[in-house]
Amino acid sequence: MTAAPRVLMVVAPRDFRDEEYLEPRAAFDAAGFLTDVASSASGPIRGMLGTWIHADLGLAEARAADYDAFVFVGGDGAATFLDSPVAHRLCVSADRDGRVLAALCIAPAILANAGVLNDRRATSHSSRKAALVQRGAVFEEAPVVIDGWLVTADGPLSAGAFGRAVVDRIRMRAAVPDPPSEFVTSRND
Repeated sequence: MTAAPRVLMVVAPRDFRDEEYLEPRAAFDAAGFLTDVASSASGPIRGMLGTWIHADLGLAEARAADYDAFVFVGGDGAATFLDSPVAHRLCVSADRDGRVLAALCIAPAILANAGVLNDRRATSHSSRKAALVQRGAVFEEAPVVIDGWLVTADGPLSAGAFGRAVVDRIRMRAAVPDPPSEFVTSRND
């Protein structure tokens, strides 16, 4: 029997966008995935609309090799990770290893700042479009954009579609142990 895929959701220590956590999390749970939540530190964290969740671990404790997918949740608080070397290392490792890497709302800017969106199709909240383009992303005005194992979305109204797209990518990655080259990013920088 194959082990259930493991997902790490990276959530700001406060002011994450509630539905950007809740809707993808519901999709992951319905798919039977094992999901952990990481933040600046373990413990209770509160969303912008009042949802309380528990961070299972601090982001510094997370290892790319332990998960099949990494999901950066948006909301005002996601700015906490924009310049985080810990978040950036996790993004680079996940991307290099061909893991599913996903972010929505302002969180794709975290991936851009980590350097993993260069020459890759992506979207984000309109407030972060210039940051993505400046970092080399090929910006698309769309609710959800998929580029290989990368999934990005523009905000809370797209959270459900984003969650389903991440589930699809995780299932596809599990079904294709040696993915075609366009799904694997090899970076030496």
